[in-house]
Amino acid sequence: MASGSRPWGALLLLLLLLPPVPAACRAGGGCAGEGGPLEPFDALYASGVEAYYGGDFAGAARCLERALRSRRELRAARLRCRRRCRGQVRLAAPGPGAGGDLPFFGSVLRRAGCVRRCEEPRLGAASRHRAAEEVRADFQRRVPYSYLQRAYIQLNKLDEAANAAHTFFMANPEHMEIQQDIENYKTTAGKVSLIDREAKQHMEDYSAGVRHYDKEEYELAIDFLERALKGYYSEDEDCQIMCEGPQRFEEHEYLEYKAGLYEAIADHYMQVLACKHDCVRELATRSGRISPIENFLPLHYDYLQFAYYRVGDYVKALECAKSYLLFHPDDEDVLENAGYYEGLLEGTMDPDTIKPRKEAKMLLRRHKLESHLLQVAAAGLGYTYTEPNYWNRYGARQDEHRPLHVQQGCFLSLFPSGGPLLYSDVKFVYNSQQLNGTQRVLLDNVISEEQCRELHRVASGIMLAGDGYRGKTSPHTPNERFEGATVLKALKYGYEGRVPLKSARLFYDISEKARRIVESYFMLNSTLYFSYTHLVCRTALSGQQERRNDLSHPIHADNCLLDPEANECWKEPPAYTFRDYSALLYMNADFEGGEFIFTEMDAKTVTASIKPKCGRMISFSSGGENPHGVKAVTKGQRCAVALWFTLDPLYRELERIQADEVIAMLDQEHLGPSEMNINPKDEL
Repeated sequence: MASGSRPWGALLLLLLLLPPVPAACRAGGGCAGEGGPLEPFDALYASGVEAYYGGDFAGAARCLERALRSRRELRAARLRCRRRCRGQVRLAAPGPGAGGDLPFFGSVLRRAGCVRRCEEPRLGAASRHRAAEEVRADFQRRVPYSYLQRAYIQLNKLDEAANAAHTFFMANPEHMEIQQDIENYKTTAGKVSLIDREAKQHMEDYSAGVRHYDKEEYELAIDFLERALKGYYSEDEDCQIMCEGPQRFEEHEYLEYKAGLYEAIADHYMQVLACKHDCVRELATRSGRISPIENFLPLHYDYLQFAYYRVGDYVKALECAKSYLLFHPDDEDVLENAGYYEGLLEGTMDPDTIKPRKEAKMLLRRHKLESHLLQVAAAGLGYTYTEPNYWNRYGARQDEHRPLHVQQGCFLSLFPSGGPLLYSDVKFVYNSQQLNGTQRVLLDNVISEEQCRELHRVASGIMLAGDGYRGKTSPHTPNERFEGATVLKALKYGYEGRVPLKSARLFYDISEKARRIVESYFMLNSTLYFSYTHLVCRTALSGQQERRNDLSHPIHADNCLLDPEANECWKEPPAYTFRDYSALLYMNADFEGGEFIFTEMDAKTVTASIKPKCGRMISFSSGGENPHGVKAVTKGQRCAVALWFTLDPLYRELERIQADEVIAMLDQEHLGPSEMNINPKDEL
């Protein structure tokens, strides 16, 4: 969050409703109440924000740190008490006849009393810790760390500020300002490794295991992946316990709720059960994200089965292969691998004695029973429930590490390309393989030198600073001026005579030419629609180019949120998830810098670099397989037509539809097309 921005309206309301700033959060205040009831984290958070905007940065840091600690301690206290009372008070089985249910309900009452007696000395009244939904969302999105970062900057505590910024960024990888702040910290504070203060340890161990696996360091991969599994099952137990907390009844007003005993129990229990069933998703989802890592738990066993094979432990390899097959019993690759491991063990032991891991069997058995109960409730009680696909196999390993057979290049066959270019003057330059990626193509001569000059003249007459990007004059870097215009605006200006109409029509026509080329080259079997069309120029600002370490446009993907630390791209808002293909058609080369680059998902390793020039077009699929960015423009002006396409007609560009209507009207008025030939020649 930028230092000049204000918190949300709900937070401002909270500031008015909560008690005054605790003494511990004011300058010079101590840490009172450490041994008594835990202070509510929402009150500490509101007080920290109030202190921040009051200029008391030391008090703000103190309160925000205590708010974060209070929230962690609140969860720890609840876990500790619920776990203890589970062990001390077992739920009794109902008996036969009248009053047979009393032993069960008696044990429920005793467990409830146990939990309350355990929690009250540390937490106080339960109502003290019922934070508003908006505040809980802020902590989920790690907003307190954004305030902390700014407070620590003012206190000149750069290490703490850098770690706070990094922690916030891990849950908000689309936040450009924080990304730039982190780069600055690396320069000024010399930070090489930053600490994510909210990291999930089982996730960190899993990521480390995969990194070692990719480097073929199989023993280290096994250590980290086994540790990740142990952490996963521990976190799963914690998640199950935390689901036993209060639930929100969306369909009922509490005071008007008139359900009978068993209906009320069923209402509450179904929400608890749905929460427990969803722990699989919760444990596979990084903080601040919505989408889980696909196939997360089974992938542990898939990586391990091959890693154990490579270190010569065929028993463990078979054990992990069989564990993976519990989740995907029809996976042909792993079935073949399991058979191969069994062959290696013949003569030394009976492979049938090697069983899948017990914890995997227990979790899957429980998960299936939960699903059954939820579906029973949906059928018999009107409870709304749809079973998600928790272990989607699209999350399978994309590598060649299979001991039984060699990959046949089938992955590329799923994404055909190399179709006709439609226009005889368009020149093919590089395909995906030559550009070291997937679904990429580089073309030249898409438009002529004369058309480039004409477009440039149109641009100078219609562009406004930041136009098309929510009005931001410099959405990506403060060291360049960013200007843009849309197709509809160009046609409007042409119709009004503010620019030559022929030139305005040219913008429309060349974007249609680009769309047809992309649709044909990638051999799409359905119509490709425009989702956004933008004429863009980036101009280096004089006096601001010394020692630049930023990019003109930071590394990103077009339809998902790139998470370089996790090697993931999260296809969820605010990303434009409906975008399927992208293209950039360049208009000039008389500038310095500004190379277009593809990278690996780490956002650092450059896989291809392209120097723009008139008529050159780069096109690619819009997903996480194609992270890209633009190097700093250090001198002159770089102009291009940026195009994004979708296969979903629901997400067609509204301005494009309106532009089509304008073109139809112009044709009716006999104003004619531009001089460029939009009809394909020599179609293959």
